Amino acid sequence: MARDLKPHIGIFGRRNVGKSSFINSLTGLDVAIVSEVPGTTTDPVKKSMEILGVGPAIIIDTAGIDDSGELGEKRIAKTLDVIKQIDCAILLITDNTFGEFEETLIRKFYKADVDCLIVYNKVDMEPLLNSTIKEIQQYTNAPIVEFSAKTNFNINCVIETLKSIIPETAYQKPSLLKGLINRGDIVLLITSNDSEAPEGRLILPQVMAIRDVLDNGAINIVVNVTELELFLHSTGIKPKLIITDSQAFKTVNKIVPPDIPLTGFSVAYAHMRGPFDDYVKGAGKISDLKDGDRILILESCTHQVSCDDIGRFKIPKWLREYTKKQLDFDVVAGLDEIKNPITDYALVIQCGSCMITRKQVFSRLAEAIEAGVPVTNYGLTIAWINGIFERAIAPFMS
Repeated sequence: MARDLKPHIGIFGRRNVGKSSFINSLTGLDVAIVSEVPGTTTDPVKKSMEILGVGPAIIIDTAGIDDSGELGEKRIAKTLDVIKQIDCAILLITDNTFGEFEETLIRKFYKADVDCLIVYNKVDMEPLLNSTIKEIQQYTNAPIVEFSAKTNFNINCVIETLKSIIPETAYQKPSLLKGLINRGDIVLLITSNDSEAPEGRLILPQVMAIRDVLDNGAINIVVNVTELELFLHSTGIKPKLIITDSQAFKTVNKIVPPDIPLTGFSVAYAHMRGPFDDYVKGAGKISDLKDGDRILILESCTHQVSCDDIGRFKIPKWLREYTKKQLDFDVVAGLDEIKNPITDYALVIQCGSCMITRKQVFSRLAEAIEAGVPVTNYGLTIAWINGIFERAIAPFMS
């Protein structure tokens, strides 16, 4: 089992149940601020750390689910948003208190397919009652472990139980090209000058593709789109697969012979990290867009916006030109809340998702898919607009 990825573990509970003290006990370090004042943790805090017996992990400390006031409601919303990002959850309770706040969290855990461990903290101050256990079991069969952050009582049991609820997918690094290439195959990667890339560096999807080719024992050849035709004609090399920057689809498609499989970096990521079948189906909605339709663009990362920004400027421009319709666009960056009702949108377009996990992509798009709102991604959108959709998805359809 590869450990290239770190499990994301969310810590939840009311104010002053000892979430920060629990994190310190779990890691054996004073990494979280501890205070008797309720509400010390005001916003979700993400920490990369080592848990003895578990290994490297991302722990997300959240604000109290019972926070109050206008600001408190915003903090609670941020806490609930964390559920979309995690692989498993730890819910802390104390004082034999289990009620509406905890029930709400558990319902949301189940809806997001997130396994949960319930830790009864401060057991040294008040024992866990059988009546509390029975009340909890009315809502969940999640394991319950008694614990004391003050004395570290039962810490080993907590860790062993935590290990049992971390899904295998939290550790597995999916392969971008598994099943498409074999050892010794030549893969041609085509880059273009991306104004949003740091000077002198490739963008992350290209770097990750290079790594994936190497991991599969294949051979990388990387060229700029401007040198593609020269390379193919002068070397006579016939690659097993060509992957291009999606923005160069139109140019590359004209140059690459039809018997050589061709796709894009973003399409490959759509297959690896997203609901690919839904993406493929959703792309067809582009041709049905009407005047006044609203489209939601989802960016997984936050970055400084330039005039060449693909999600905010290029894709909206290309879609308006392709459909010849008056379309409206909303952009939501990172994992921020989607404020408008999802049914307001005729189409949702997700970015390549190189900065978030597969689970986060599925959680991000779940509401739209459940509501029947078509979803697709950047690469498939560009392929559709340029008339090479079938060719771009062909390597992944067998």
